Amino acid sequence: MLKKRELHECQSLHSLMMDPAVSPYVRYACQSQEEFMFLTRQLIAEEEQGTAITRTILNEIGTAIGTIDLYHIVNHTGFLATWIGAPYFGQGYSQRAKSAFLTELFLEYDIQTVFMKIRKQNVRSRKAVEKLPFVKFSNDLYPEVTQAINAKQLIYDLYHVQRSDFLEHHVELHHILAT
Repeated sequence: MLKKRELHECQSLHSLMMDPAVSPYVRYACQSQEEFMFLTRQLIAEEEQGTAITRTILNEIGTAIGTIDLYHIVNHTGFLATWIGAPYFGQGYSQRAKSAFLTELFLEYDIQTVFMKIRKQNVRSRKAVEKLPFVKFSNDLYPEVTQAINAKQLIYDLYHVQRSDFLEHHVELHHILAT
């Protein structure tokens, strides 16, 4: 479902990202495939430096359908960015990718808190994240972060996932599945 980013996927991912249903909500809005390849190289370099973690989201047959990143990693905390190509909307890929990625972040890396900033008008992303039982609405819990992400204008809501909440939910899920 997830794999490390590779440059050969840039062409197909860029095509998906340019869809008008996707492009307004992508963190790095690239106008050209070359620009997207440059930013992908930059993200891969940031991962080598420990300031980002980036993965390609795959469907069941191994086709690249989007990306998921943790960026601005500081003090065991970072910001999550996810996008899925429009042909794959509504099929559960976002939830599965987030769950797999958070498992990797919390179990293989020393990440403690993952923030998500979601544009207030992005109803699709808001509904998707609010379905996840371990995600909390956080505008009032982290007012300094909320203020920082809305420094120019109030366009984002803040959500977060704590490592302990995520792992507790997954332990409960594994217990239910085992019985």
